[in-house]
Amino acid sequence: MSASVQDLEQYAVVAGFDGSDNARRAVHWAAAEALARDRSLLVVQSFEWGIPLIARGATSASEYGVDRIREFAESALRDLVTEVRDAHPGLTVTSQMPDGAPEETVPLLAEGAAAELVAVGGSGRGAVARAALGSTVGELARTLRCPLVVVRDGEGEDVPRSGPVVVGVDGSAASDRAIEFALDFAARHGAPVRAVHAWSDWPLDITVSAPLGQVGQDEATDAAEKLAREHVETRRDRFPDVPVEWHSVADRPGSALLELAGDARLLVVGSHGRGAVRRVLLGSVSNAVVHHAPCPVAVLRELADTDEEKENDEGGAQ
Repeated sequence: MSASVQDLEQYAVVAGFDGSDNARRAVHWAAAEALARDRSLLVVQSFEWGIPLIARGATSASEYGVDRIREFAESALRDLVTEVRDAHPGLTVTSQMPDGAPEETVPLLAEGAAAELVAVGGSGRGAVARAALGSTVGELARTLRCPLVVVRDGEGEDVPRSGPVVVGVDGSAASDRAIEFALDFAARHGAPVRAVHAWSDWPLDITVSAPLGQVGQDEATDAAEKLAREHVETRRDRFPDVPVEWHSVADRPGSALLELAGDARLLVVGSHGRGAVRRVLLGSVSNAVVHHAPCPVAVLRELADTDEEKENDEGGAQ
């Protein structure tokens, strides 16, 4: 089951699996999304020491060799693929089990598969102790070119399949990608969008007609809200039938997003916002909502940053 990017067919949705219940939820969420997009699903389980042992309930790796561990992993992955095919009739499902860490192998396979999104589980109870709420999801969010959807721990409950799509808006390039993804996702699922513009401190870093010190807080707030609204409205032309509900609140962005996502099917945020309202979608906000949101969270980063980092990495390797 070793992966070769050159051998991959073109899949639209990729799901990472580590043997945990939350990763299983993420795979089924990704399967439903692949069907909604009329695409196929690629399930990736990166081979690492301990993954299949924890998934199968073993307590020690010392008594098992690599071959035995790999057999466990391959068996678990085959069982999952069968389970997903049975639960989602008509969906084409394939799998890969590459050697290496998920933060290295998943982006490579996602790029090779021209993935529209990658879904992972949102808890560290499965095979990878650092799992989605730790270093793995952070690395995936940093390196993936496509949206990363984190399906959080539902404590046995079903993943939300109804309600609005909530998106944070701050005027940054990452936020603009989040808006476009939220509108597209909502259009595919017949859902409304709830756009949230929030701030928590003063002064605000915005572009206004006078120096910041010469305007009042109300004027600055109004200017920031107007600019944020414009970023949403300019992207609605492609999705004229998607209702958009606007919320502008004076609150910590993470708190505002979590409160307004109580009935959401998906929460969408940009990573490391640097736009009109500085404190809306910073890394800390993305981290907070991934940890605490009651629904899946989609994280999108600014593509220009990814492209620049990729070029730097390639240049350093020469």
